[in-house]
Amino acid sequence: MNLKERANELSQEIIGAAIEVHSALGPGLLESAYLTSLCHELNLRGVKFAKEVALPVKYKDATLDAGYRLDLLVDKQVIVEVKTVERIQPIHQAQLLTYLKLTNLWLGILLNFNVLFLKQGIRRVVNG
Repeated sequence: MNLKERANELSQEIIGAAIEVHSALGPGLLESAYLTSLCHELNLRGVKFAKEVALPVKYKDATLDAGYRLDLLVDKQVIVEVKTVERIQPIHQAQLLTYLKLTNLWLGILLNFNVLFLKQGIRRVVNG
């Protein structure tokens, strides 16, 4: 299985876990509640991930700690960003694309839990 196939497989697992969390909690909570619950659900499913991963910024010949953190890095392949906003804006997708470029990863998933049906709040973002 190549990296893109594996990333796509992981995205299905992530989205399934997110739907489970949203079904149980509904909209209206803080990002931290959804992020923590999503981590718990991924653990239950045996999915490997790291939470709040430091993301340095590479500028010219320097690697700088600018305080950026990835919400989740799933199996070192898929970035997941959790939001609770009225609607996903182009800047949210641009932010995730920049994270993908900085990490040289292919796939990111933007999850907005502040929606009636989670499928309205899911965006896949691809680098390249």
